[in-house]
Amino acid sequence: MNFRVNARAVLELGSELISSDIIAFYELIKNAFDAGSKSGADIRFRIAMRRNAYLRLRGDALNSLSTKASKAERAEQLSDLVLRTTGKIDPAVGEETVSKFAAAIEGATDLEDFLVRLDACYDEHNTIEVSDAGSGMSIPEITNNFLTLGTPARKREVEQILRQGGSKTPLGEKGIGRLSAMRLAHLLRMETARAEDPHWNLLEIDWRAFDDLDLMIEDIKIVPRKGSRKANERAHGTRLVLGGLLEDWTEKRVRQFADYEFARLADPFLDPKSRPRIGLFWNDERIAIPWLDPALIENAHASLVGTYTVKAGEPKLDLRMVATKLGNFEHPRETDALVLTRPDLEGLLAGSDNQLPETALTTVGDFDFEIYWFNRRYLARIDSIGNQAAVRSLVKKWSSIMLFRDGFRVFPYGEAEDDWLGLDAVALGRTGYVLNKNQFIGHVRISRAGNPMLVDQTNREGLRETPESKVFEEVLHDAVAERLWSFFKDVDLRYRKRTEHLADIGKEIGGLESRAKAALGKLRKHVPRNEMETFTDLEHALREFHELSTNAQKRIEEIEADSRQMVQMAGVGLLVEMVAHELARSTESALASLEGLRGKDIPQEVKARLDTLRAEIKSISKRLRVLDEASVPGRQRSETFDLVRLVEDLKDGHSAQFARHHVNMDIKAPKGPLKVKLVKGMVVQILENLLANSIYWMKIRADREASYRPAITVRIEADPLTIRFSDNGRGIAPDHRERVFRAYWSLKEKSKRRGLGLFIAASNAEDLKGKLMLSEKADRQTGRLHEFILELPDSAVVR
Repeated sequence: MNFRVNARAVLELGSELISSDIIAFYELIKNAFDAGSKSGADIRFRIAMRRNAYLRLRGDALNSLSTKASKAERAEQLSDLVLRTTGKIDPAVGEETVSKFAAAIEGATDLEDFLVRLDACYDEHNTIEVSDAGSGMSIPEITNNFLTLGTPARKREVEQILRQGGSKTPLGEKGIGRLSAMRLAHLLRMETARAEDPHWNLLEIDWRAFDDLDLMIEDIKIVPRKGSRKANERAHGTRLVLGGLLEDWTEKRVRQFADYEFARLADPFLDPKSRPRIGLFWNDERIAIPWLDPALIENAHASLVGTYTVKAGEPKLDLRMVATKLGNFEHPRETDALVLTRPDLEGLLAGSDNQLPETALTTVGDFDFEIYWFNRRYLARIDSIGNQAAVRSLVKKWSSIMLFRDGFRVFPYGEAEDDWLGLDAVALGRTGYVLNKNQFIGHVRISRAGNPMLVDQTNREGLRETPESKVFEEVLHDAVAERLWSFFKDVDLRYRKRTEHLADIGKEIGGLESRAKAALGKLRKHVPRNEMETFTDLEHALREFHELSTNAQKRIEEIEADSRQMVQMAGVGLLVEMVAHELARSTESALASLEGLRGKDIPQEVKARLDTLRAEIKSISKRLRVLDEASVPGRQRSETFDLVRLVEDLKDGHSAQFARHHVNMDIKAPKGPLKVKLVKGMVVQILENLLANSIYWMKIRADREASYRPAITVRIEADPLTIRFSDNGRGIAPDHRERVFRAYWSLKEKSKRRGLGLFIAASNAEDLKGKLMLSEKADRQTGRLHEFILELPDSAVVR
């Protein structure tokens, strides 16, 4: 037995799938363009009486009927209702309609007859007409397509176009657009014809019939029929007349719709001459649908233009940023061009945790965007628009980043309450430039042919959640919230001097300490008595870390007033954070392993695990000793030390981490010690940062290439005094050679992104009277840069 469908299911389906009036109009309008209407679509509101007035009159008539009254009183009630009703008819609807409406009401013989006539007049003379000069439909097409919910006709057409490599596809393909008429009105009358049809074809539907709880869908008979003969035998197109309107439409409301909803229905960035034509009328008076004034865009304070392309299976993001007025300081017109290719995008979007399948980087397809930023404090008069108040009003009206497919809006992206790129959440957590959604006017363009995996939800309330839609949104979020913001910060740092308040990581360090202490408390229960020495070493390491962390916090308090020392503080904080993660990871890993051995008499396994733990503690202890050089108060001074030995100690300190990630680190240095007099802590911070970055990017490559073997090479040269640090990871694009040293600039995944490491490292190199740079020499295989060069002053060598 097959499923049976209750007639009421059609009403439920319509209310769920067509969630707003503007979506209902969009569905009806796009049908006109899918039908190939060269003149677009016309929407005509013919409103003789407001719905609120109709409902009030109807309610009064029912109240009168529910009370006892004499014949004379009934006559007086009827007379009063007729007078009030004719007084509510809008003369703007036209003399003919006014006369018909009034005559019908005045012919009422009693209150029951009045109600019948009032309902009939409201249904007939309050209508919305949607018409087009498209291909139209024959009677078989009405039956097989229009009257078939979920018809595959458009879907098949789309798939055929895509198979043939076409670029222009129908806007609709779900087969549910006809339910839009149900959202707007009780009654639908359709007149349609193909050019070859001699007659107009008619279809009439009263959606109220589907509200009968006892009827199945097959019980309601809707049959198209032949209408009047066409006056022009080659005429074609469709005219929908919606009666029994369900909303209180007024001229004011329609003008508001025109000013906001209809203005955004088609891409407002397009030239008005090339925009899809939508005619809007109120009682035969044309209502203008405004377009975005180019002068407003030309006066934006900054802009971001991007193009995401996939060629020969390789994704690429091109960004161009321009800043003309960022704040209350002078700066020239600044521009920056940025190109991100597959290695950059993999690190940015998939990351070391493989959050998204990399195939989505290509299957998402091509798209582009233009986004303009306005600093509301500095909005000024624009001659073609008006004074400052007019400009502010216009910015407020258009502020949003909207999404368009093939020139038509994708809902709800860009609505006032929709923060689809998560800009407001990021802005709340930042100081300085606050990039929230209300500061932007922009559009993003996709296409059905170019982005087949970016498909609307059935209810038109956003894209379906797929790996491709996540890549799409993450690319846009990063472009605005990270790349543009970083560009702003760079311009600010270069042209306005001020004290930077770097991120406070004290809370995170405290949390990591707590994790390590909790793990130690549980670990104590599983350690055999003869292995307590190892456990004591671990407790000592944690205490030492706590002391160093406390000292680092004291150091922060001591140097807070000095901007240069603030940079040093941030460097200390980053190193403490790195070691804290290692300590927490080691103790938690040991606990997890020992928990698995609970209740088992296998001392050898326990001993093996504790041996591993001892090795990791030893490694972490070495890193803590190295960190001590960088963080304990009073040690940020020049001292004599062996540079080669320092690098070897760093290698030993990372031995457990290198073993875990199968990293081979090769040190090439002159024979014997190389004594230098430098600030040892600064050298440590530089090298630790380079090591951390290498491990991150090599892991990303290792996760994607089975035969890959991570390798780091450190070359120490005495004349001139130089450290060359290279790895065989993903490398850095040549275009980013200078950019990687900017504050807050990073291409790591969100959870691991700080954007301060190389900025601090370069700052430390300058303080050492040296320079940290990225070698211009690109790798032959990757075409990217893999070697950092730390030049140190020859005067630092102790002869």
